[in-house]
Amino acid sequence: MATIKIKQIKSRINAPKDQKATLLALGLHKIAQVVEVEDTPSSRGMIRKVHHLVSVID
Repeated sequence: MATIKIKQIKSRINAPKDQKATLLALGLHKIAQVVEVEDTPSSRGMIRKVHHLVSVID
């Protein structure tokens, strides 16, 4: 299956608890960290929820 590379570009400080939990579920812990996740509807929904904190890398 295809994968998506995600990079955290902003801090999660002052973000709501649900958005912090979403970042952890995606595997992101630090700014500028890049992770690769499966391209599924659930992972796309998580990315959409924290789109202001992450960037999708081509």
